[in-house]
Amino acid sequence: MTDTTAPLRLFNSLTRQVEEFHPVHQGEARVYTCGPTVYNYPHIGNMRAYVFADTLGRVLSFKGYRLTHVINITDVGHLTDDADAGEDKMEKMAAAKAQSIWDIAKHYTEAYWADVKALNIRQPAHWSIATDYVPQMIEFAKSIAEAHCYELESGLYFDTSTVADYGRLARAATEEGEGRIEAVEGKRHAADFAIWRKTPPGEKRQMEWDSPWGRGAPGWHLECSVMSRELLGLPFDIHTGGIDHREIHHPNEIAQNQAITGCGSLDCAEHSGARMWMHNNFLIDRTGKMSKSSGEFLRLQTIIDRGFHPLAYRMLCLQAHYRSELEFSWDNLAAALTRLKKMLLGISRNSGNRAVLKDLMDRFDNAISNDLGTPAALPIFEEAIWSDSLSTVKYMDQVMGLDLANLNRADLRIRPKSATLTEAEIEAALDKRAEARAAKDFATSDAIRDDLIAKGVEVMDGDPLRWEWKLDLA
Repeated sequence: MTDTTAPLRLFNSLTRQVEEFHPVHQGEARVYTCGPTVYNYPHIGNMRAYVFADTLGRVLSFKGYRLTHVINITDVGHLTDDADAGEDKMEKMAAAKAQSIWDIAKHYTEAYWADVKALNIRQPAHWSIATDYVPQMIEFAKSIAEAHCYELESGLYFDTSTVADYGRLARAATEEGEGRIEAVEGKRHAADFAIWRKTPPGEKRQMEWDSPWGRGAPGWHLECSVMSRELLGLPFDIHTGGIDHREIHHPNEIAQNQAITGCGSLDCAEHSGARMWMHNNFLIDRTGKMSKSSGEFLRLQTIIDRGFHPLAYRMLCLQAHYRSELEFSWDNLAAALTRLKKMLLGISRNSGNRAVLKDLMDRFDNAISNDLGTPAALPIFEEAIWSDSLSTVKYMDQVMGLDLANLNRADLRIRPKSATLTEAEIEAALDKRAEARAAKDFATSDAIRDDLIAKGVEVMDGDPLRWEWKLDLA
């Protein structure tokens, strides 16, 4: 590995400033990422958060830190409204499908892990499963209950007035702070939130445990405070999540972390539990299919079924800064796929004769060290691809995660699920068309092209290796 000398600077959502990264433990980087609630398939907007977290982890490794990355799996406690209202998402889906909640969790966890693999997201040091930590959650709640909580008929609630600077993180989005909390009868303050939810009288949940406050289940916010503390210690370095977590979930985590460590002011970021809090912005889809509540939403499998390699989606994410909104469209995805194809074309023509190019590496290091500047780093990466230095490409792809060393052109040509023509039939027709063109029989050539177009095959001339045909099913 070549030296990386640029200081790593990252945007801290808590202070609303770009700050130089200084690890809590010398030479280490400890990162916690809020993972999925496994009641349904993740949509591609959800997966942007994990591409971002993976990029952060890759940059930390590239900079020489020993990375410990934790991603949690929420299989209990997350209600249909993030603000402590509605039904448990897991219980609701299990009832709707008439299945065991444990089977629901297993199925959607495995689906999420498949998407993680398809996007070349590195495995974290720990997948922390919420239900594995319920005893620790109860002990955590017991230790803060007397000073920071009160009990209602519905459960144990955290009194947000007992910690300093509650809601400061949320005001990164709005100076009005927490304003979306649903009213619960008996709560002392609108922003107070459930630590433990009692099972209502006469009901029985599939997931419930005995506790000092009655049989029930932990609150969603409690889970992440407990698992991050258990696996990383408090304080740790960086806590990541989608920007939607910045408004309710993460402020509540912070309050719990303050309670367990002594309620210090957030003027000292370590009192929040993490030295830095980082959030990716939303993926915007103008078709309105990014929300699971609609019942129809875009999954990674959806884009694969349309003939796009999943790493084209990773490329799409890298082209935008993680703190910027990213608009999804099929045209944007197609452009990202084309860029990926051109990179592989460059790799195929890269002789690999030259050593690591220090100038390119320095520029690349400067780009990624500036708050994960992947949009600025990508053109430098492309320069390296055409530079005859495969070593330089290898080092840079440790950060970009596009897996260029293991991809080939054929991998990127995925046959759409709804295609009626086989690839062999397409290739045979293109053979006949090539023969007709060579014989200057343009009438036959055009007739074959028109027939293919009528069957959904877009023929794009110019590549003798037939890179540029695709089944157009839009």
